[in-house]
Amino acid sequence: MDKVRSRIEDDVAVVSIASPPVNALDAEVRAGLAEAVRRADADPVVRAIVIAAEGRTFIAGADISEFGKPSAPPSLPEVIDALDSVGKPIVAAIGGAALGGGLEVALGCHARIAGPAAKLGLPEVKLGLIPGAGGTQRLPRLIGAAPAFKMMADGAPASAAQARQLGIVDAVAEGDLLAAAKAKALELAGSGTRRRSRDLDRQQQPGGREAFEQAAAEALKRSPDLPNIAALAEAVRATFTETFEAGLALERARFIALVADDRSKALRYAFFAERETARVPGLAKDTPRRPVHRAAVIGAGTMGAGIAVCFANAGIPVTVIETTDELLARGLDRIAGTYAASVKRGSLSAEEQDRRMALVTGQVGLEAAADADVVVEAAFEDMELKRQIFGTLERVAKPGAILATNTSYLDVDQIAASTGRPGDVLGLHFFSPANVMRLLEVVRGKATAPEVLATALDLGKRLGKVPVVVGVCRGFVGNRMLARRTQEAERLLIEGALPHEVDAALTGFGFRMGPFAVSDLAGLDIAWRNRKSLGQTAPVADALCEAGRLGQKAGRGYYLYPEGARGGVRDPEVEALLQQVSARLGVARRPIPAEEIVERLVYPMVNEGARILEEGIAARPGDIDVIWINGYGWPAWRGGPMHYADQVGLKTVAARLDAFAAARGEPALALAPLLRRLAEAGQGFADWAGPAR
Repeated sequence: MDKVRSRIEDDVAVVSIASPPVNALDAEVRAGLAEAVRRADADPVVRAIVIAAEGRTFIAGADISEFGKPSAPPSLPEVIDALDSVGKPIVAAIGGAALGGGLEVALGCHARIAGPAAKLGLPEVKLGLIPGAGGTQRLPRLIGAAPAFKMMADGAPASAAQARQLGIVDAVAEGDLLAAAKAKALELAGSGTRRRSRDLDRQQQPGGREAFEQAAAEALKRSPDLPNIAALAEAVRATFTETFEAGLALERARFIALVADDRSKALRYAFFAERETARVPGLAKDTPRRPVHRAAVIGAGTMGAGIAVCFANAGIPVTVIETTDELLARGLDRIAGTYAASVKRGSLSAEEQDRRMALVTGQVGLEAAADADVVVEAAFEDMELKRQIFGTLERVAKPGAILATNTSYLDVDQIAASTGRPGDVLGLHFFSPANVMRLLEVVRGKATAPEVLATALDLGKRLGKVPVVVGVCRGFVGNRMLARRTQEAERLLIEGALPHEVDAALTGFGFRMGPFAVSDLAGLDIAWRNRKSLGQTAPVADALCEAGRLGQKAGRGYYLYPEGARGGVRDPEVEALLQQVSARLGVARRPIPAEEIVERLVYPMVNEGARILEEGIAARPGDIDVIWINGYGWPAWRGGPMHYADQVGLKTVAARLDAFAAARGEPALALAPLLRRLAEAGQGFADWAGPAR
């Protein structure tokens, strides 16, 4: 069956792309589209052309499987150039998503009519790329450089109404989309108008260059290591300084270079790894879901308040539950403050703030969870307390309610065992701040019912999260690996590194913050309490806590924070304390180069990740990478710890870990069996077929 079909209606050639569900621009579609338009242009009966699509999507973009391979002719730029040369007006009838190359095709038309459900965007930035078929040149000329750049740099699609407001589409058809598009095409034919995006100059309006440069500077400051953001800024800037043809050539050159760039490849890997997390082993696609109309959150502290905001943001009424009126009032104030800050920043209207706050109610006592379809417990990390709460929820919560714990470390199976309905229990591990961080570890217990797991995954997406299923073990995936990094960071201080040197090595690697700056921000007492509960010690961190150096809130931690400053400065007292700890432990201090610091922080995490994979705690290396990118600040352009290890080479990683283990006599650094097997076979984690069944 042809992927592109053409018919003549009312003197209009209707060219329909018929390759659902996504109508991707593969070689057959490109060739069919170019040929259909050529025939229509040559047909004396045809006065105008409409490009439409079958199914719920206009064109979801280029055929990503062709990236990095020789492209069969015609290329997408050639197809859109052909649209430019047609002598009859062409109108795009956009009924669904027009993304990437799909929007670039529409921009090559002379007008665009959208249906109410249409979504239009250029999301190539999420794939480590930039638009490569004229998007960086046509969109700025159509709507202005600053809004076009922001749209491309964010990668988020615009709704039909937003696209109309921006000027991307000429109208939104509430009724028959095809009829509206044909009418527009005949109107253009009657007036002799062919308004090509390439011939417009809206970016040249007064203040346009200044607005663009400001937007570009802000984007580059946010993402200094992303090669595609720099390339995007350069390509859009060319609309001010170069001819259209020269701008197209520059765009294409930058696009081709990005396809081959390792950082860009890592971003594409991360994009597809995130999509793959939805495929959960042992969970059928047609698993029934439970309805979620109301939620309850137990605990109104920082985490509980943030989780409540997530529900309200998603339009789900939520009851916040506390043990006293005082704690409840404080928690509700915390939620109100979160929204007030958003209004002050201009990211939320006062009306929307009121609407969301109206979805939040507070109550004292667990009985308030009786009407909730999902209950999220966000109490202190204390097993006995959590077991008591879930024991009460067994009696209070309605049948079929999902009972979730937000524990960061504790055994979800033990918590589930405190109820008579363990199938309803699972972990929903949000990350702080819960209303901002995208990651949600969905912890599947041994008794968690399939419909509970499926509902939790859907709920995570509804809350705007990236849900990743993990198994039960201490710390799950992210915190279990983080514990290895934390141990190594402590050891580096004992051996001779200074806090700012360790932090600088990791920020140089691509993290926004180093481990000690993060500890100061979070508060050193949290980890101190956790260590004491487990009978563990950390000589440096414990000494700091005992000295009252609890981080930013105390004005001093690993760093000094004069007069409440957010950024820490070196503190001679800390550096003297390190000398004392090293001497007490009989360790001769030495300078440690940044390269070694990075290896010692990252490779033990990779090693632990290998154990996590072999134990079945994570289904895929990509799941681990998605967790670290979205929950722990791993630089996306490095693809996550497991992908990074593959790029370095597992033989190299294994050899360095063996050397560290031999030098220290540290059992925790012993190679994971999976890592050793893959290294010896000359393979990477990408070659791993999964745990033996």
